[in-house]
Amino acid sequence: MIVTRDTRPWVCSADAPVVDALAQISAHRHGGVFCVEADGRLAGVLTDGDFRRRVVAEPGLDLDQPVRGIANLAPLTAPAGATPAELASLLDDHIRFVPLVDDRGHLVAVATGRRGGLRLGEHTIADDQPTFVIAEIGINHNGRADLALELVDHAAAAGAQAAKFQLRHLGSLYRDRGRDAEDLGAQYTLDLLDRFQLGHDDLFRAFDRCIERGLVPLCTPWDLDSLEALERYGLPGYKVASADLTNHDLLAAAADTGRPVIASTGMATEPEIVEAVDVLQRHGAAYALLHCNSTYPAPYRDLNLRYLPHLARIGGCPVGYSGHERGWHVAVAAVALGARIVEKHLTVDRHLEGNDHKVSLLPSELAQLVTEVRQLEEALGTGTARTLSQGEAMNRATLAKSVVATRPLPAGTEIVASDLAVKSPGRGLQPNRRQELVGRTTVRDVAAGDFFYPSDLEDGHVGPRAYRFRRPWGLPVRYHDLAAILAKAEPDFVEFHLSYRDLELDPRAAVAEPLDLACAVHSPDLFPGDHILDLAADDDTWWRRSIDELARTLDTARALAESFRRTDEPIVVVSLGGFTADAPLAESERPARYARVADALDRLDRSGIELVAQTLPPFPWYLGGQLHCNLFVDPVDTAAFARDAGVGLCLDVSHSKLACNRRGTSFSDFVEEVGAHVRHLHLVDAHGTAGEGVQIGEGEVDWPVLARQLDRLAPTAGFIPEVWQGHKNDGEGFWIALDRLEQWF
Repeated sequence: MIVTRDTRPWVCSADAPVVDALAQISAHRHGGVFCVEADGRLAGVLTDGDFRRRVVAEPGLDLDQPVRGIANLAPLTAPAGATPAELASLLDDHIRFVPLVDDRGHLVAVATGRRGGLRLGEHTIADDQPTFVIAEIGINHNGRADLALELVDHAAAAGAQAAKFQLRHLGSLYRDRGRDAEDLGAQYTLDLLDRFQLGHDDLFRAFDRCIERGLVPLCTPWDLDSLEALERYGLPGYKVASADLTNHDLLAAAADTGRPVIASTGMATEPEIVEAVDVLQRHGAAYALLHCNSTYPAPYRDLNLRYLPHLARIGGCPVGYSGHERGWHVAVAAVALGARIVEKHLTVDRHLEGNDHKVSLLPSELAQLVTEVRQLEEALGTGTARTLSQGEAMNRATLAKSVVATRPLPAGTEIVASDLAVKSPGRGLQPNRRQELVGRTTVRDVAAGDFFYPSDLEDGHVGPRAYRFRRPWGLPVRYHDLAAILAKAEPDFVEFHLSYRDLELDPRAAVAEPLDLACAVHSPDLFPGDHILDLAADDDTWWRRSIDELARTLDTARALAESFRRTDEPIVVVSLGGFTADAPLAESERPARYARVADALDRLDRSGIELVAQTLPPFPWYLGGQLHCNLFVDPVDTAAFARDAGVGLCLDVSHSKLACNRRGTSFSDFVEEVGAHVRHLHLVDAHGTAGEGVQIGEGEVDWPVLARQLDRLAPTAGFIPEVWQGHKNDGEGFWIALDRLEQWF
């Protein structure tokens, strides 16, 4: 049983529409929501079960009516002062939560029988959430208020989620026998604590600084007097030190505050840990346990990280790791074993006086810890069934093998084993499916050496037809397949996707005679020597070469346009850059990079073309997707650049959907922000943060909503379907995409 006094995730206004209450239930997964009056009085409760039963009884239920209209207005409640035992008696398999109300009926807390995650500030600590990193400042401020504030700033800059201090009331904490009567270790510790304590005002200023810097302020009270002082400030939670795990009075008092408790288990035996868990549970605490070895520094041989899963079973709660060993690699390893909290000491100088400094991380090391934890979290994944990543799919298409025809096979030919061979590259049907082709009848003409595709194992074959769209539409082409594509379909324009080798060719030779349609050009991204086009590069040599390579592309576009009667100024789509290798740029660093792009564009001759900036994904697929995109991924600064630089945008739907997924923001809001600047469209689906180039309707894009937005915001922008590998099998991927897009565009 847990009692939480942070009721925000549980409540909605009694006058809010039912649909908002359902969103609240879905977002926080509590199974219900409390509706409250404007003054905080409890009005009723709506559970997901209540809602389902209401819908069954009333299929046409109005979801826009106030939630009070369908809520249970006489829910079971308990008084704010109810004991843990009294609350536990109210909870069972049917009643999973009980609201606690004060004498005036205000909702002040929620008791729930569910164990699991806990909430500190805006952060949820649970198995499916990012690791909560605590910078343990402790007394490493050495009694200096200015150093305490500086350490808070370092913790925030490093990417920690919390900064933690310690508070002791020495008069109540140590026995009154005089320091000379204590052993040498205690004398040393008492002397340090006496000199390195911060007064309450200075400590509270440090807490204020945490809040200003977006950190959760935490503190370890070493005694009941200190806990009382911290309660006056109103911390969001408490840490109980290893030395106090067996101090059940302090543990119970921390639990009775109704705030989450994080308890370290160093110095404790397993039976003592079990006892502490019992205390926390009986007092209704939301809690987590930290595995810890309380020696300074802790020898690696004594750390026993494999205990973490067992600790989670003992506690029935999230677990973490509080490390006193040297370095940060062990803490990263703890995350792989299930730690959802990582705590490490922070200092500005390991040579300062005090034991903790010797086992502390410097600010740069804490930042490295955070970076590696985040990388590890990504690497751990979800444990779902193995599928190909986009990078693997690209490499498979290049390096793997396919089933190919050994002779021409006209449509209607029965395939025999000798008609099939296995050759590279891997753009067609994989060799393990070779036998499935034997005995089938071809549904299309297959030339000698041509690939077979999954559709050759099906009875139907999707081909091109006449399409009708409300806006100009086109197809991506290369020089070598232009004629073949135009023999199958009649687009309004074609978009040449150039490679750096194409820039060496005469573009006029690619078009036998002038064509009565328009053209666009997609600039190469990669050039010889692993050069990635980047007009935001801070390296001058790289920047100047990028400008020169783009200038060659613009010359090619102008020459190509001469062969297309409906083109005056061809659109040239460019990924303008802003990439970093190891980590994304801070938001404050982006304006300078945008200025770098603007400077580069001013140096280019853009006459006779319309250059448009392509919106970019969080992880571009250069170098296997290891780079970070920093520009043209945020809608606000993307729109601002387009406006200030006078440059239109190519909205790549897949790229921008991935960017929104990465940031946890609305793709519809993205489109609203940039829509006025959109001159060209790449329509393709997406999933997750790296699933790029997905077939239309097979990802996460809400196409009806997007189509309505674009009709309003960019009604004349032309589009191409940019499905990855869409050109395979005579353009099958493009025809499927166009079939599906026609109903919306």
